[in-house]
Amino acid sequence: MGTAVAASAEAATWKVTGTAVPALAGFDNQLKAFMQARGVSGGQLAVTYKGRLVLARGYSTSAALTVEPTSLFRIASLSKSLTAAAILRLEQDGKLTLSAKVVDLLGITAPVDPRWSNITLWRLLQHLGGWDRAVSGDPNFKDAAIAQALGVPMELKHADVIKYMTAQKLDVAPGTKYAYSNFGYLLAGRVIEKVSGLSYEAYVQQKLLAPLKIKRMALGWSIAKHSGELSYESQYTGRTVLDMSGQTVAAPYGTFSMRTQDANGGWIASAPDLVRWAKMFDAPGAVLNSTSLGRVWAKPETGVEPGGAYYGLGWSVRPVTTGGTGRNTWHTGSLPGTSTLLVRTYHGMSWAVLFNRRDDPSGKPYGDIDAAMWTAANGVTTWPTHDLFPQYFA
Repeated sequence: MGTAVAASAEAATWKVTGTAVPALAGFDNQLKAFMQARGVSGGQLAVTYKGRLVLARGYSTSAALTVEPTSLFRIASLSKSLTAAAILRLEQDGKLTLSAKVVDLLGITAPVDPRWSNITLWRLLQHLGGWDRAVSGDPNFKDAAIAQALGVPMELKHADVIKYMTAQKLDVAPGTKYAYSNFGYLLAGRVIEKVSGLSYEAYVQQKLLAPLKIKRMALGWSIAKHSGELSYESQYTGRTVLDMSGQTVAAPYGTFSMRTQDANGGWIASAPDLVRWAKMFDAPGAVLNSTSLGRVWAKPETGVEPGGAYYGLGWSVRPVTTGGTGRNTWHTGSLPGTSTLLVRTYHGMSWAVLFNRRDDPSGKPYGDIDAAMWTAANGVTTWPTHDLFPQYFA
């Protein structure tokens, strides 16, 4: 049986782009095995060591598909680190404070639950805002129900989702329970627009990405593709939320709205873009100063796990106390047609992995890519001394 699996892996029509680095072949092997086992047609990987880009690769299992290291993928919830950093930059520039109340910033009057007045930007960004999708569902994926409740047509606008949510009771008191909330980040995006006077996308591109020479990251679209963007795959279909037709569509193309997902999961990027972005968090610089970076990793008022891990501002954080000191930080992303991972390690490594699907008939979990990457990293005996960043960010 093992022989048959090995033979089928060999039989795949692999197309791998980017510079091959023999010392890092373990990363290639892990990516290929992961994709082969799940029938993933497109993947991408970038790895940094001590601030240098040492590996940038694109992988495809289809002769009809070429994935370059610069190809663009939807990144889903990796977008949250951009949104949190944008709020921090506004604070750094004296435009707001993290203790400010969201109702005041957005001019939300008379929400049905008076506890809205206790939702600060701190709580919003640390998923302590009082919404629990395990209790009441995720409003960012309840388009049809919201449209019906409000008597408005789809495709919904941000204002529609906010109007609907201000008419609902909070699930818990703000600041009392960690519960991951896409809606909280949708609100943060609106704060960025209100306070900056720019669109959410323009603010992030101008204030956060341009100083890092990241030029191609953008908000993705529900149907159309940007130049260089991959196509997305899923075994599922569903009803479109982009209009009122009730049409059945492929899950990645219309069962959710990329427009309303912008600040919580709407960006597209390449893996080199993402490790370039992650490097920004290593030291104060042109985007965030030391005070702002300290806020990114600050412990929340509640929600620290028994093992010490917690959610900071747009990143999951795990302090390292065994074998070294520092912190591992990461985020995962998942949408129909998208599975992503971005990791920063306490000892100077980072990697970004992007795939163009998140489900397949094998049923194998996509979260396994995390352990696969650690296996590859721990197997490196000598890290290369080269730096590919200048090749991609002139």
